[in-house]
Amino acid sequence: MTHVLVVDDDPVIADLVAFRLGRLGFTVSVETDGQAGLAAARQLRPDLVVLDWMMPRMNGLEVCAALRADPDERLARTPVLLLTSKAQEPDLERGFAAGATDYVVKPFSPRELTTRVTAVLRVSA
Repeated sequence: MTHVLVVDDDPVIADLVAFRLGRLGFTVSVETDGQAGLAAARQLRPDLVVLDWMMPRMNGLEVCAALRADPDERLARTPVLLLTSKAQEPDLERGFAAGATDYVVKPFSPRELTTRVTAVLRVSA
């Protein structure tokens, strides 16, 4: 079963994403800050991480870069979808430079999010 880790400090967004991905049959885990998200990724080894950018303790770019630098090769290659309100072109560049696989801007359509999650997982399989 495909496991997705959602890391977002906004419980409404985290619950919405978890609900939508759960309806697709994914196992979903949720963390509410970057540091806890990184620890969960190392422990759970998910198939995909949906990651907010602006979070307490460790932001999404820091988490993404830490995942890419992880000595565990499987974890270092785990796809990361950034889910953020940062919508300017330089933000996208920073997100991809940190190692994001894809990028979705808030506010987002749940359908767009699930479509992108499915596409990222298909390409990374």
